[in-house]
Amino acid sequence: MKTKIVVGSRGSQLALIQAESVAAKIREINPRFEVSLSKIVTKGDRERHTRLDEVAGIGVFVKELEEALIGNSIDLAVHSLKDMPAQIPHGLCLLAVAERFDPRDVLVAKSRLDALAPGSRIGTGSLRRAVQLTQYRPDLKVCSIRGNIDTRLRKVSYGEVDGVILAAAAIVRLGWEDKISEYLPLERFLPAVGQGVLAIEARLGDEEIARLISPINHLPTWRSVTAERAFLSALGGGCRAPIAALGTVDGDILKLKGMVAEASGRKILHSSEEGSVKSPEEVGVRLAQKMLGMGASDFIAEVRAR
Repeated sequence: MKTKIVVGSRGSQLALIQAESVAAKIREINPRFEVSLSKIVTKGDRERHTRLDEVAGIGVFVKELEEALIGNSIDLAVHSLKDMPAQIPHGLCLLAVAERFDPRDVLVAKSRLDALAPGSRIGTGSLRRAVQLTQYRPDLKVCSIRGNIDTRLRKVSYGEVDGVILAAAAIVRLGWEDKISEYLPLERFLPAVGQGVLAIEARLGDEEIARLISPINHLPTWRSVTAERAFLSALGGGCRAPIAALGTVDGDILKLKGMVAEASGRKILHSSEEGSVKSPEEVGVRLAQKMLGMGASDFIAEVRAR
């Protein structure tokens, strides 16, 4: 029987806060466990100056953590779920998800989005955010930026950009809500699949770990993100494609909204689907099929060819 649990995490301040929150829950569930964190550098961390849509491969923020799991050097990996590809490597599984934080994007700038002057420079490392911003405010200039949250915020402070778009959950977890200029509306800025959710990945068949982590899993969030990830998988889109989705549970009904766009942002498709909370994969696949029929396959093929 285990007495020590090693939790793998990226080494950023945000990642460590997220991993420690999971470690604290494990200690609360069973105080006999000695829980420690192992910091692991990923490809996405090493190549900070390369645009995310130009970094070779998918899962650039999770692969090294998954290799550590497979190699038995860690027992769990904590990820931002939005960083995880739709397909999980053989021998691993998504064991649990924590209750979702605010899924919205936020603007950090000197004014609200509608008040920004034409030509203002807005930084983001996300193609999804870039195309939705371009659709809403085509008169603004989108600037590709990388780096940790504090690095991006400094670019605003130093005037390198006029604003940045970030995940609300990241800012909240860091305790920096006072820096938020505006929470962007979901109607125009649909989030990435899994945004605001912490995922716990483990080795398939590790029953002791599965029993330990089971109480952490938040069922409504699990059902929502299962639909979102089924949608992403059925579209055949990777993390680099401009795809967004948000599932919400309302009683026995699961509602799913989706967005797929051209990389240029000229055309954006929106649609929605709903069904039983007990069949989240089915809801996700139905929405994907609907949007493929609307022309989403052409948009995804365009990104793959870039």
